[in-house]
Amino acid sequence: MMKRIVVKVGSNVLTRSDGKLDVTRVSALVDQVAWLRRHDYEVILVSSGAVACGRRELKTDHSLDSVEQRQLFSAVGQVKLVGLYYDLFREFGIHVGQVLTMKENFEPGEQYENQRACMTVMLENGVLPIVNENDTVSVTELMFTDNDELSGLIAEMMKAETLILLSNIDGIYTGHPDDPQSELIRSVAAGTDLSQYIKAEKSAFGRGGMHSKYHTASRVAQGGIRVVIANGTRDNILIDLMEHPAETPHTEFLT
Repeated sequence: MMKRIVVKVGSNVLTRSDGKLDVTRVSALVDQVAWLRRHDYEVILVSSGAVACGRRELKTDHSLDSVEQRQLFSAVGQVKLVGLYYDLFREFGIHVGQVLTMKENFEPGEQYENQRACMTVMLENGVLPIVNENDTVSVTELMFTDNDELSGLIAEMMKAETLILLSNIDGIYTGHPDDPQSELIRSVAAGTDLSQYIKAEKSAFGRGGMHSKYHTASRVAQGGIRVVIANGTRDNILIDLMEHPAETPHTEFLT
């Protein structure tokens, strides 16, 4: 029986310090997802990185406001990002399909059912869905908070067993991650309030942050879906989470 998981990988995992896409890390992520597929995991990939891809590809000769930048860079970058995923997954004989979505698609009704049916038929035919927000048309109040929120909604829509949120730190700590006195919180029981440990700061190149991941993880776990926050910059993190969870740093939200 296939075990369905949603893997969300954020901008701070996929980008270098200059904000451009880290192709080596994308390739390593693809290797790990291919491993999961070979071991009977049905994967839905929620991937940031379109804006970073566009920023790497395009130089603008005049100033743009933040919405214009996101629209322009995401429009150019989404093509390149999915093309990169296509080429890398093809090496493993894996077909990919692009799903660009908006917040309104998660309201009950025909759009919701069509989106779920689309991803269902993809999975039934061995196609790996790669999901991202449609940044070209989602602006201001139409936007998701970030791809953490999106991945939680996808996990609920597709009745996944597990949601893995890949960050650039190991999980939730009792203090600042760089403080030697801080300890990694390995498991979070249902109903536990960790807000005292969470700062509402955003990541360098994305719209999310640990506050967003905590909010999404708490909500999704209440619905019976196991949620893991882990460090996507660690080598083979997805494989280690499946094969050696006890030895692999992460924070797990218990259902």
